[in-house]
Amino acid sequence: MSVFKVASRYAKSLIDLSKENNNLDQVKADMEGVVSVIKGSMELQAVLNNPIIKTDRKTAILKSLFNDKVKPEILAFFQIMARKGRAELIYATAQEFIREYNEVKGIVKAEVISAAPLSEANLQALSQTIGQQINADVKLTNKVDASLIGGFIVKVGDRQLDESIQGKLNKLERHFAVQGI
Repeated sequence: MSVFKVASRYAKSLIDLSKENNNLDQVKADMEGVVSVIKGSMELQAVLNNPIIKTDRKTAILKSLFNDKVKPEILAFFQIMARKGRAELIYATAQEFIREYNEVKGIVKAEVISAAPLSEANLQALSQTIGQQINADVKLTNKVDASLIGGFIVKVGDRQLDESIQGKLNKLERHFAVQGI
């Protein structure tokens, strides 16, 4: 079974547990912290992925890192994963939990790439416009790419809208190439 499927199943069970305990938002905030900690530490990733390191050592490390930083049920959940030999999936499970949380709450992540940074007002307006079109709450991030010359590219899921000058120049170039000009 793929890592994604297993992590998704663990995340789903944690979502269900959080719903039962009425603390889904708190658990999501804790999981964002877990993702940040694991992503920022190559050593921790290596320890969790290493099958030679004993399970009790991994659970002790998890407890020392997350004891007072996450809800006790999350720490217990991670320790169960470690005891079952699935410590290498903790990071993927935390990421998948956040993705599934966003799905449950109707939140869609989108990215706008622009030649210059967009103002907060522009980001808010664009986020609302996209949200109305796809009927979801959109969390928009701005990435700057000066090679676009002007305009922007919006990415929502697997869809992309290219309204950049560079994109239009590329389309024009392809059109001329097809025409043999």
